[in-house]
Amino acid sequence: MADERPLLLLADDEPGFVLPLRDNLDLEGYRVEVVSDGEEALQKALELKPDLLLLDIMMPKMNGLDVCRELQARGVITPVVILSARDQEVDIVLGLELGADDYITKPFRLRELLARIKAVLRRQQKMQAGEAPSGKPVTIGVAEIDFRRYEVRRKGKKARMTPREFAVLHYLLGRKEEVVSRDELLNEVWGYESYPTTRTVDNHIVRIRRVIEPDPGKPRHLISIRSVGYRLVLE
Repeated sequence: MADERPLLLLADDEPGFVLPLRDNLDLEGYRVEVVSDGEEALQKALELKPDLLLLDIMMPKMNGLDVCRELQARGVITPVVILSARDQEVDIVLGLELGADDYITKPFRLRELLARIKAVLRRQQKMQAGEAPSGKPVTIGVAEIDFRRYEVRRKGKKARMTPREFAVLHYLLGRKEEVVSRDELLNEVWGYESYPTTRTVDNHIVRIRRVIEPDPGKPRHLISIRSVGYRLVLE
């Protein structure tokens, strides 16, 4: 019988950290594949298509941020949680800008990590359910969005959005015509109670506009509400 437990890919080169964490995750009901360098992390992420990638930044051969860049460039939709001793705001912001779904600084408590893993997997499942019960693609501006398949076409031609951009747009679609604050997007899409900057939200909005707006410089569908947030208008 196939093992249907969620598959986690754990990429870290510190055995003293990896081995007990792997055992604990196994006890919590996850399958865990372990790799110890960035190149292998990228290869296994492409090969195994895990449910979640737990990724250290400082690794041999290829650092975790470069792994994120490459996964994003290839359109890989595997959720990523960065586990790193680097706790500077610039590192956290960069990791999230590069497509990571969460960033946890070491040392951390196992209970906190487990809660974050469950939250990311839950958001991923909601995304894959699609906006409508039928899961049919949705037209927004000049784009046709298939949230179930993570596919998008702009004016009939294949375009690209990152998993995080899909998640932001999906949330706004569920609140269409309403004003959604940046803090709400951070709480609901990134999963943070608070966050040191909302710049990352604004950067994602800019990239989404390039896909859905007829003229991204003069948005008609993804409207800025000054000092508050954004409103999605379908018509």
